[in-house]
Amino acid sequence: MTAAGHPRPGVLALQGAVEPHVACFRALGADCVEVRDAGALRDVTHLVLPGGESTTIARLSALFGLDAAILEGYRAGRLALFGVCAGAILTGVDDGVRPRRWGLLDARFERNAYGTQLSSTRRRVELTPSARAGGSASFVGAFIRAPRIVAFGADVRVLGSSNGEPVLVEGPRILAATFHPELSGELRVHRRLLAL
Repeated sequence: MTAAGHPRPGVLALQGAVEPHVACFRALGADCVEVRDAGALRDVTHLVLPGGESTTIARLSALFGLDAAILEGYRAGRLALFGVCAGAILTGVDDGVRPRRWGLLDARFERNAYGTQLSSTRRRVELTPSARAGGSASFVGAFIRAPRIVAFGADVRVLGSSNGEPVLVEGPRILAATFHPELSGELRVHRRLLAL
């Protein structure tokens, strides 16, 4: 929490979809920071790792020293995270094929599991009762070169699924989505992040 006791969200702004997340936080009445260096993380309590290209985001975050700062903030309990699409891949455990995964969420992701950019779709996401927050049971999510959650541990719970597969999961102080809630105007996932 910030000095005023309110969450201060940020969006990692090195590559990928940044502005739609900022707009979601503004719609929730939260002042949002675009994070491009470790100094910008000082007052951030919640950080979105946006969609984009996971290898590029990992390399740039290492180049600018952000990966170490993010990992330290999360492990110290000062930072909650939300990985979206490529950002979700970064949070997962190393699968031995693609290094540079941070191992914060006990989950394994398969990159581009549904095909290329041309295979991107909009699909219905069904929320569990605990994730509905008094709203509808489902909404339409954008799946853009989306990864698939292929395995997850006991401390990870499913909050949303599509076609019977998990697409939104939660672990200790961390959310991961294989779709883009920020592109559908769906604010419940961002609101849930701020509650972590």
